[in-house]
Amino acid sequence: MRMVACRVGEPVCVDEVSDLEGPFYFVYSTLFRRLGFWLPFTPFERTLLTELNMAPTQLHPNSWAFARAFAILCCGLGLTPSVDVFLHFFEAKDPGKKLWVSLNGVAGRVLLTLFQQSYKGFKKNFFKVRCNRRDPSLLDGFPLYWTEKPNLQMVQRPEDLSTLERSVCEFLSEFTAPLSTLELLKREYNLEGLESYIGTPSLLGFLFCYGLACILVLFDFILICLCYKIRCTKMGPRRPL
Repeated sequence: MRMVACRVGEPVCVDEVSDLEGPFYFVYSTLFRRLGFWLPFTPFERTLLTELNMAPTQLHPNSWAFARAFAILCCGLGLTPSVDVFLHFFEAKDPGKKLWVSLNGVAGRVLLTLFQQSYKGFKKNFFKVRCNRRDPSLLDGFPLYWTEKPNLQMVQRPEDLSTLERSVCEFLSEFTAPLSTLELLKREYNLEGLESYIGTPSLLGFLFCYGLACILVLFDFILICLCYKIRCTKMGPRRPL
């Protein structure tokens, strides 16, 4: 990937662009200097942008901090970060007259604390990101430019999640107090410190929920097989034509 300086006076909130050098997206430098992001975006980050229907600079840096801390938390617990699970704990806030969309913890499901109460000094520091010719697919899978209608109704209800995702949500809900986004970011490359800070809210509880999820999936499979067998019995053997 290539990072390119922007022209003087070039706005970050473009919604449609014509560029002779091909497609690109803007990104704030604070994501790398303070939040520890890398390029290209991970599948989790790309899917999150797609689900929210917004460009990278359309999401406020504090909200990017939530996403980064959530991914680190999942890594420390040996879980794969899931956008559906993330959007069970966070919801997009209507920006109103503001430019940026922010994520807030869902009432009663606060998992992480705010990275910074007043996030300043990021607005004027951004650059373009282009892909190289060898792998143009690095720009696929999420909106590159600002969208007029970001998806603000993405809170995942428990009944909308898979059995395994519900188990993970129940496991993460075992934390008695919200975890510090700042502390998680600081411990990203210190696995021992990360595990010490996270602890295990209830390993037995997670194993129970995971085991129950597996049993339910197996039960559903057996039920489908039984229904199919009963149906075949009622229809009788096929007669040759």
